[in-house]
Amino acid sequence: MMNGPHILQHYRDQLADEVLVRNGERPDFASLDINPWLAMSLMQKAIRRGREDLALRAAATLLRDSPERLWRRIGITAYEDIGVADFEAVAIVTAALKGKAWRAKIGGEWVVASYLVHRLSSASKCRAADDLLYVSEFHSAFDHARLELTFKPIPVLLDRIVGRGALPERALALWFAVGTDRCRSEGLRKRKGDPNGVLDALCERGFPDTIVEVCREGLRKSGEILAPFLILLSTEARGLTRHSQPDDLPEEELIGTVPGWAYDMHVREGNQAMRLFLETKCETTRWFAHHLPGQGCARFLGGMLFRVESGLVDRRLRWEVGDQLLQMADLEVCGLPSQVMAEGLQFLRKDLPKLNEARRHVAGSNSR
Repeated sequence: MMNGPHILQHYRDQLADEVLVRNGERPDFASLDINPWLAMSLMQKAIRRGREDLALRAAATLLRDSPERLWRRIGITAYEDIGVADFEAVAIVTAALKGKAWRAKIGGEWVVASYLVHRLSSASKCRAADDLLYVSEFHSAFDHARLELTFKPIPVLLDRIVGRGALPERALALWFAVGTDRCRSEGLRKRKGDPNGVLDALCERGFPDTIVEVCREGLRKSGEILAPFLILLSTEARGLTRHSQPDDLPEEELIGTVPGWAYDMHVREGNQAMRLFLETKCETTRWFAHHLPGQGCARFLGGMLFRVESGLVDRRLRWEVGDQLLQMADLEVCGLPSQVMAEGLQFLRKDLPKLNEARRHVAGSNSR
């Protein structure tokens, strides 16, 4: 689109102005003695919980040890955890991904990164894009749509995207049109798409230029389908009355200098701790033995843990579509009856202190 550069430049100018205003409040560069994978986990989950102090220290660690991971993770966090709750924050983060040379002109890497961490930590959160990804990719109600849409031509997929079908079906049509070769999936067949052509067509069919162009840049920088999904969700949220409330966060326990909730399935030590936890005797492991005997429990446990701990936020935007997607992702995708899954999540939340014992043991062993 011809106005794409102008839209992005507007947000870059806005970011430069905001950074200039805040430059005197630049926080100290206080990094941690942890590996980049744990630092990425800590930064994103601290942003979710509004823990700017921890998010900044994790960001400083990444900037010191793995700056490319820092900028990619900040971009993904904006689309995955903020989304329609604060689209302006998403747009400003996307604008900052232009490159290191541009960031140097407005203050440098730490000045910009620390401001973005502040902005995201203090924002309201909406994880609907990630829930929509999970539901459209794995929910059994959309098995037929996943098969039917796989090889449809792009004009047919565009009609489905703008149609009146269920939101996860429209999301699947968008995913296939953009291309699962570019935006990879565990549950969808690989096919080539036309991301720029599809996004141009969405503008022509009435989707707001500003949202489409920001998300186009988000897709270009991240390669994640979360960015195009935000286009769909922004339309659903149009005219929405803004109301946020905190999730019920479990009590926090430190594992050395890092809260236990940073040790999830995406961190090696987190996986080690989950496997150790599954060898203990508690209500959660008895639930696993009864409902999932002989299956790959560590992976399933990782998904459950996300639902009761690491995926929780300090200020969740409450709206009908987001709440429906959250319910489907939490209780329905796994294939177990909703009541059974709710019971398992309740047991796991109660047994988090035991899991933290396993985390502490693994962290201690790895430090020796």
